[in-house]
Amino acid sequence: MSIWLRAIRVHQWLKNLLLFLPVLAGHKFTDLYTIRCALLGFASFCLCASAVYLINDIVDLKSDRAHPRKCKRPFASGAIPVKQGVIVAPIFLVISILMAAYLSWPFLGVLMLYFLLTCSYSFWLKNQVIVDVMLLAGLYTMRVLAGSAATAILPSFWLLAFSVFVFLSLALVKRYSELMLMRDLQKEGAAGRGYFVQDSVVLLSLGSAAAYSAVLVLALYINSPDMVDLYSSRWPLWLLLPPFLYWMTRIWLKAHRGELHEDPLVFAVTDKQSWGVAMTSGIALIAATVM
Repeated sequence: MSIWLRAIRVHQWLKNLLLFLPVLAGHKFTDLYTIRCALLGFASFCLCASAVYLINDIVDLKSDRAHPRKCKRPFASGAIPVKQGVIVAPIFLVISILMAAYLSWPFLGVLMLYFLLTCSYSFWLKNQVIVDVMLLAGLYTMRVLAGSAATAILPSFWLLAFSVFVFLSLALVKRYSELMLMRDLQKEGAAGRGYFVQDSVVLLSLGSAAAYSAVLVLALYINSPDMVDLYSSRWPLWLLLPPFLYWMTRIWLKAHRGELHEDPLVFAVTDKQSWGVAMTSGIALIAATVM
């Protein structure tokens, strides 16, 4: 069972918590019906994502076996026969589609688009330099759109703009950390990718620019008239900027030092300082709401 939990990437389900972001941004977290829809959408997306991970691991067998860490994955290591993955993946996908169709047609549309894009990524686009990180950022943002479709909460321009820049930076830092590992192993590049170690300087520049663009979008939102109807007071929201700026900078610093070995979002869940940043931001949001 533990091997199968690794194969379907249960820990990666944390990314799907982004479906709840429209609920929080729209201040609908006390609406039980909205929460129920978000939970159903979360479950559907998790099953779909696991199906994609299984397909991706089967397709990536050759490159995974050449990777210093990915060679330990269940299919690459031989812990689970490939035939079993071929059977389980479509079962997960069918259940996910049925749940999505029950929830709403817009949500089903977003889910199917997500599945098609992730399959395109697995079979072809992951080898396309820059296109791959743009697609990864788009897939993160699609989780936010899926949450909106599941709960019928329209996403604001600010939420989408902020999401695009944050997730682009996180996608770039993921590639950058892989190149840092290849550099330490004295290899020219990562197997199955189109990047070389010398590209790390460009990725560092692009990722840092995207991170600070997200900070700028957040600052502009705080100063915009759109937040007046959602928050009682504006000044506590300014307390969001220093922690968020610190967190994005720290992520890139750790990646540059070769200390970021996990997916950035998964790393954030296990990192104490990230929890501190989240708690500080939560306090600021509560203060802005009630003051």
